[in-house]
Amino acid sequence: MPQADADTLLQEVSAYLKPQDVAQIEAALAFSRTAHQGQLRQSGDPYVTHPIAVARILTPLHLDTQAIIAALLHDVAEDTSVTIEQIGEQFGKPVAELVDGLSKLDKLQFETKEDAQAENFRKMLMAMARDVRVILIKLADRLHNMRTLDSVSREKSERIARETMDIYAPIANRLGLNTLYQELEDLSFKYLYPNRYAVLSKALKVARGNRREVVSKILEAIKQRLEENHIKAEVRGREKHLYGIYQKMQSKSLAFAQVLDIYGFRVLVEDIPSCYVALGVLHGLYKPFPGRFKDYIAIPKANGYQSLHTALFGPFGTPIEVQIRTHEMNKLAESGVASHWLYKTSEAQINDLHQKTHQWLQSLLESLAQSGDSVEFLEHLKVDLFPDEVYVFSPKGKIYALPRGATAVDFAYSVHTDIGNRCVAAKVNAELVPLRTELHNGDRVEIVTATLAHPNPAWLSYVVTSKARGEIRHALKTMHLEESAKLGERLLGQALGSLGFKLQDVPEICWERVLKENGAKSRQEIFADIGLGRRLNMVIARQLARINEGDHSRAEANSSGIVTLFGNEGMAVQYAKCCRPIPGDPIIGVIKSGQGLVVHTHDCPSLRKGRGSSEEWMDVVWDKNISKLFDVSIKLIVANQRGVLAKVAAAISDAESNIENVHFTSEGEYTALYFTLQVNNRQHLANVMRSLRRIQEVIRITRVKNIPA
Repeated sequence: MPQADADTLLQEVSAYLKPQDVAQIEAALAFSRTAHQGQLRQSGDPYVTHPIAVARILTPLHLDTQAIIAALLHDVAEDTSVTIEQIGEQFGKPVAELVDGLSKLDKLQFETKEDAQAENFRKMLMAMARDVRVILIKLADRLHNMRTLDSVSREKSERIARETMDIYAPIANRLGLNTLYQELEDLSFKYLYPNRYAVLSKALKVARGNRREVVSKILEAIKQRLEENHIKAEVRGREKHLYGIYQKMQSKSLAFAQVLDIYGFRVLVEDIPSCYVALGVLHGLYKPFPGRFKDYIAIPKANGYQSLHTALFGPFGTPIEVQIRTHEMNKLAESGVASHWLYKTSEAQINDLHQKTHQWLQSLLESLAQSGDSVEFLEHLKVDLFPDEVYVFSPKGKIYALPRGATAVDFAYSVHTDIGNRCVAAKVNAELVPLRTELHNGDRVEIVTATLAHPNPAWLSYVVTSKARGEIRHALKTMHLEESAKLGERLLGQALGSLGFKLQDVPEICWERVLKENGAKSRQEIFADIGLGRRLNMVIARQLARINEGDHSRAEANSSGIVTLFGNEGMAVQYAKCCRPIPGDPIIGVIKSGQGLVVHTHDCPSLRKGRGSSEEWMDVVWDKNISKLFDVSIKLIVANQRGVLAKVAAAISDAESNIENVHFTSEGEYTALYFTLQVNNRQHLANVMRSLRRIQEVIRITRVKNIPA
């Protein structure tokens, strides 16, 4: 059996490769057979049958000699004593690099924890970005494993099928490998839902037999009408794959009997004008379904796919789907990114497809670089692999493909990272809209930016693209770290001051020892950790003081470790919402791990339980010239009279305060109004309250620590 498969492989490659290349592949076959000698698959077959099958999956794509050899050797370095260096010596460096890229994909990836599995996908992406042939061989490897999944346990087959459905099939789709994609989906469906697969498969077989006559009539009618209009075309019946039918039943809650368009038709013509002429002819033959026409020629899919799609009322009211495309488009649709090896014509289209693939890989690499861990990256990857796209236009008419549900912020980041980071508003079809606005097909989107703007953490709750999510997290993390480092440097400086030292006078050798003792890479990391509450400033200060020539004489020289707040510390300093401190209030700071410095009023009720470890507390004071606006909550009891809310709002505005939030509850003859206002300090708040007391309907006014929900 292995010899028969090997002979067939050599025949297949002989059809498109030179004799000297076929000789190299024959040598690789012998090398692989020797290396895997005595090894068996779980099915009991000799192991060498697997690499031969993988290579045969790639021959219809006309992959080059190096890729076929790498497919034959893809498990050699992992499962045998042969090294990558030996492969390089025998078959050249490019083959060795391909095998190395594949070998780094840990074979335990299906049996490990989620983070280890995700790490393997990171490795695969890195190898794929260097050479797209890596993923083509990996997809062929996965397809043969899926074809032979009967020999493994039910639990393992389900796990592999789920991974294939979630990652590998969508990657094949994203790369335009339509045939591979559909078979991977159908096989995943078979092992994930065996009963549904069996029932649907049987029903489909019966239905195809019953409808064969109707389908042949439609096929003949289409051919005849196209000939009458002098359109040279090839017309084929097109069967929908099983999982596609199942998805339609699920999404539209249909029984199998209601899914009438299990057959479709594909019309292949000579050129693009003929596509549109053929469309008009078919719309004259059968009435089109309103709203079911899609033009992927004018606006190709992200994977380069081009075609016209229309749905028609066929004979006896049977819905039929028709795809109209050129022969070149059909070749690209079937083989996608592999068309570079398969076809040497239509270089412009192939180059465009490769450029789109490269852009996609680059965006994933950026996401990979910015995601904090492998699991987060894997979530980004899954989002990117299920795009269900909408197409929008920039003000200059450039088309952008975005996933369904994408917002104006997603669009901003797809244009450029800097545009996303600085966006403050958006115009959709010339109308100003909120940044969270969901975009639709054909929208014309313009982004308004500001030089000093920066990402808002709230954006993470509604962006859908991995690029936007990754860039926002990266920007926020960078901002937070920079601000925390500045605060941490001040905190450490003041702690050292209380021990009689100055931060700028600490010798480099002291820093080197402290960094080593704390496992830190740089001073900046120490400063940021102090600012974020991950390390205590007094602990680091004492370490520096101890190491500094063993000098303890100044340890009690200065006891003032007070931190001054300037209002420009950003995310490194948080003002507690439980008491909403404002300048003029007596305050105290609490260092909380991961949050940094949290500022409370002295009498904040939430602090009473926590008064314990003195090192977690920090004396803080307001700077006299602080100019930041602060949120504060007040409660008004007012008489229930018409126009009272307008009077209150006007008085707040006259006192030069902003209303952030308002909430009210009825209390019989009176109403309790709760406001969150923005003020500069206690004096400003006093002016606001004085202004409100002048209103006749205001019975009582108090400052409160929190607004009720």
